[in-house]
Amino acid sequence: MRNTGTIYSSTERTPTVLPEMAELLPPLTGEQLAALEADILKNGCYSPVIVNEDMVVIDGHNRQRLCEQHGLPYQMAVFSFEDLLEAKQWALDTQKGRRNLDKWELGKIALRLKPDIEARARENMSAGGGDQKSEGAKSGCANSQNPISPVNTTKELADAVGIGHQTMSRVMQIDEHAPAAVKEALDSGDLSINQGYNITRQVRELPEEQRDEAAALAVELEKAKKEIRQCDAEADRRGRIADLFCKAFEKAVLLTPTEENVRIWTECTRMTREEIEDSVKDARELAEVFSTIAGILESLLPGGDGDAG
Repeated sequence: MRNTGTIYSSTERTPTVLPEMAELLPPLTGEQLAALEADILKNGCYSPVIVNEDMVVIDGHNRQRLCEQHGLPYQMAVFSFEDLLEAKQWALDTQKGRRNLDKWELGKIALRLKPDIEARARENMSAGGGDQKSEGAKSGCANSQNPISPVNTTKELADAVGIGHQTMSRVMQIDEHAPAAVKEALDSGDLSINQGYNITRQVRELPEEQRDEAAALAVELEKAKKEIRQCDAEADRRGRIADLFCKAFEKAVLLTPTEENVRIWTECTRMTREEIEDSVKDARELAEVFSTIAGILESLLPGGDGDAG
C-alpha cells in the first residue's frame, strides 16, 4: 500500500462504492452517525475519502454518503493497493482502532476476508505447483528455487483483525455449525465466544431435529447464570461500599480534635511545613465529604427530602 499523492475533488471524479467494502465493518450506531453528520454539516468534510486507483472507495464510506446526501463537496486521496484484499486489510487496520469492537465482531469481520484469503492460498498453491496443474508441477520443477509457503487461512484471518488463532478457529466453527440462537446471543453480547463454541459442540452430538431447541435452552441457561453473576457482583459492590463507610466512621469517631492532640500528631510524625499544609487541605476536603454525608442522611429521615412516604 502507498499513498500516490493524487487528490481528486468530488466535482472532478465520481467514486465507485462496492458493497463488499462498504459492509466490511459494522454500521455506525444512530448516535455515531448523527454526530458525524452534524460535524460535516458544521465543518465540511475535512478528512479525505480514500479510494484506490480504480476510484473504488476504500475508507470513508459514511463521510462520502453523507456528503452526497447533502450535496457537499469532498476530496478523495488515491492510494495504491496490491489487490482488494490488501485494501480491505488496510481499511480494517485503520478503522478497528476507532471502533469499540469485541472479539466476536472482529471475528465476523475476518470471515468477510475469508474468500479473498482462500483465493490467495489457491494462487500460491498453483504458483508453487501444489495443484499438480501448473507447468512447473507437470515438468517436475515446481518452483524449486523459490518455494512458496502455504497459507494458513485461520492464522491469516486471526492476524488480520488482531485476535488469537484459537479464538478465530472457534468463530469459524460457530459460523459454520452453530444454531441461530447461539449466533443471536453472541451478537447481543449474552454469550462469550467460548460459551458459544461449547454449546455448538455439545448440540452437534444430538440428532439434527433436536439441535435448535437444545441450543436455545442452553443459551437461556447461560443468560440466567450471567444474571446471577451480575447480581452477585452488585451485592459484593454494595457490601464493599457499606463496609468502607462503616470503617470511615469508626476511625473518625476515635479522633478527639483538641489543640493538644493535633500538636502531638504533628510532633510525633515530624510533619514538615509542606506536609502540614497538605494535611490542612485534606482535612477540609474530608470535612466537606462528611458534611455531604450528613445532608444525605438527613434526607433519608422521615419527613426528609428523600422520604418516599
